[in-house]
Amino acid sequence: MSSRKSGILLHMTSLPSLYGIGDLGPGAYRFADFLQAARQRIWQILPLNPTTHGNSPYYSPSAFACNSLLISPQQMIREGFIEDADLPPVPKFPPDRVHYPSVIEFKTQLFDRAYARFKTRGPQEDYEKFCGENSHWLQDYALFTALKRRFAGESWNTWPTEIRHRQPQALDACIRESHETIEREKFLQFVFYRQWTALKTYCREKGISILGDIPIYVTHDSADVWAYPELFKLDAEMNPAVVAGVPPDYFSETGQLWGNPVYNWDRLKQQKYDWWIRRMERNLRCFDLVRIDHFRGLVAAWEIPAHEKTAENGRWQDVPAKDFFAALLERVPVSSIIAEDLGYITPDVREVMHEFGFPGMKLLVFAFGEDVASNPYAPHNHVKNCVVYTGTHDCNTVKGWFENELSPEDKSRLSHYLGRSVSSKTISREMVRLAMMSVADTAVVPMQDILGLGVKARMNRPATLRDNWQWRLSDEHLTADLHARLRDMTELFGRD
Repeated sequence: MSSRKSGILLHMTSLPSLYGIGDLGPGAYRFADFLQAARQRIWQILPLNPTTHGNSPYYSPSAFACNSLLISPQQMIREGFIEDADLPPVPKFPPDRVHYPSVIEFKTQLFDRAYARFKTRGPQEDYEKFCGENSHWLQDYALFTALKRRFAGESWNTWPTEIRHRQPQALDACIRESHETIEREKFLQFVFYRQWTALKTYCREKGISILGDIPIYVTHDSADVWAYPELFKLDAEMNPAVVAGVPPDYFSETGQLWGNPVYNWDRLKQQKYDWWIRRMERNLRCFDLVRIDHFRGLVAAWEIPAHEKTAENGRWQDVPAKDFFAALLERVPVSSIIAEDLGYITPDVREVMHEFGFPGMKLLVFAFGEDVASNPYAPHNHVKNCVVYTGTHDCNTVKGWFENELSPEDKSRLSHYLGRSVSSKTISREMVRLAMMSVADTAVVPMQDILGLGVKARMNRPATLRDNWQWRLSDEHLTADLHARLRDMTELFGRD
């Protein structure tokens, strides 16, 4: 991370595609070509894990599996998993938004046909190798998926006692009874792996590193908590005794009540952090770099009693951070980790980041309050070992922020800082320019801000469940003029 570079944040679901959602097909390769033409060296994405609740990639039934909705039908045809005749009729998907129910219905039919064809081939060495290398999570996840279907989506802690507590005889019976569903899920993970590996290789050949994202917590109703309940603070009924969140901050006056179970760090330490290290290694096989979301939770966690309705009445619980990172960095390179250090950050978090050399994040949309002179997010206060953003997926777009969130005083202060007046039409380009000229080694800009889009293009509104994770890019956005302007700015500020 020490060389000067820049990149774009665009999640896979936002890519252009014929099938209602961004995928690992031609649209992904065209975007990689755009990045190369614009001299960008980083492609940042959001978590690749399967989604359920509100379609959020931060709320997943697995910390290890990948989202099969991102599998490209076109690549499946190219690889021989399906033929053109296997494609169901393609609905008229909206071009600029993801309509998840339609996408799920279409791809479920397609995957059923692909798996039926795959079964007729007999044993395949590359498939068996994939299953063997990923056995520590794949079988549990596939079985969990089958049991969720069998029990009509009910949470695992309501399943029959012998299955809930993973008694070997009961699990063996479930595996026999759900064999086809289990194998279908393993097949889809294999297809995703092949397509992802091909795309990652293509990006690497073009000098592009993929920056992934690791949600710090996992979902209670997940294969991970079902398989390893001892690693989480659960009560006798296998419900979370305390849940994760953050105290009141920029994003919410009452904090954010995420509801995820909190880690049992005493037990993790006894096991030499094996689960967490395997998780990091898995992610670094998928990505070149990873951002750890809510990094401060690996130093001290905000624990909220499970009965609370907001995140206000929590308490900080210490984590053996230095011991954990010392063990982790014996297995993964320190240069592969970025710390998401936004929100309420205490000195102990800064101490850990400094000791291990983890770069943090600087958001320009946080920079222009009354304290701009001393504000750490203001460009003149940046340091080299950080990543500067205009905003993130949780923020409004720059244009939406300017139009809807800035007071007249803030706008005046921003114009004064820039040395010229700004408007809705010019603000996005001005903020991208500020990010590019920062002393920060790395600058990453959401694609919506590169395009100067407004609030309708916002990706997520924290603490809400509706209308998130839907925005999509169009091929028409990726013009020669756009990549030429971005390339010129990148070269001008030494990020080429």
